[in-house]
Amino acid sequence: MIAYPLITDSHCHLDFPDFNEGLDDIVERAAQNGVHRMVTICTRLPEEPKVRAIAERYENVFYAAGTHPMNAAKVPLVTTEELLSLSEHPKFVAIGETGLDYHYTSESADVQKKSLILHIEAAQTSGLPLIIHARAADEDMAEILTSEFANAPYSCVMHCFSSGETLAKAAVDLGFYLSMSGIAAFPKNAELRDIFKKAPLDRILLETDSPYLAPPPYRGKRNEPGYTRFTAEIVSKAFDMSYDDFAAQTEKNFERLFSKAADYKGVL
Repeated sequence: MIAYPLITDSHCHLDFPDFNEGLDDIVERAAQNGVHRMVTICTRLPEEPKVRAIAERYENVFYAAGTHPMNAAKVPLVTTEELLSLSEHPKFVAIGETGLDYHYTSESADVQKKSLILHIEAAQTSGLPLIIHARAADEDMAEILTSEFANAPYSCVMHCFSSGETLAKAAVDLGFYLSMSGIAAFPKNAELRDIFKKAPLDRILLETDSPYLAPPPYRGKRNEPGYTRFTAEIVSKAFDMSYDDFAAQTEKNFERLFSKAADYKGVL
């Protein structure tokens, strides 16, 4: 068996129905591809116990929780206190995902903004990184992230980044990270890869956002954490780096941002 370099899937959704069966096999296949660690994301707080149970079940799975912007008008508005209470769990390593999505749910923009700011406050207080979803909302997103950072600094990753260069620059200027999903590996997305290449190499993360957005050669099929390897292999070429070196750099980046996961000692 080939021993692949160790990498981390910094964003997946192991609680989604697509993974109801065979989760043990999925986690094992991830390990076979060098994906030795995963962060599974809760997108509705009422479902947090299920996501937490998955993280507790697998030694190499961590979790985060928040209200996805597309859910912001469908569930009760989260409170900062709720998020801070969850953050006390030893495997809870980030706040979110939260953000703005005007592509599908522009009609709830106002409540999305309120929800986003509450999540930012939790990140500022807890010291845990914020996980941001941004779609078709670049201007508002850049303005809120920047103004709230001026109030109190916080760390952040722009998950599954596929927005424009202006938002990428705003995020990088704040010291934030950009995460590459399978979208960055699609053959026609050279422009997006160019945006990543302009960012500092020490601000790049890897993810699947599985079960969505499988990279080649699995595009169109269910994604899973092990496929992080295929994205990394493809995009490493865009950086003119060997896969081993690119993997090692993204690991350093992950452990710098998600320091709670890096410091975890296996005790619940």
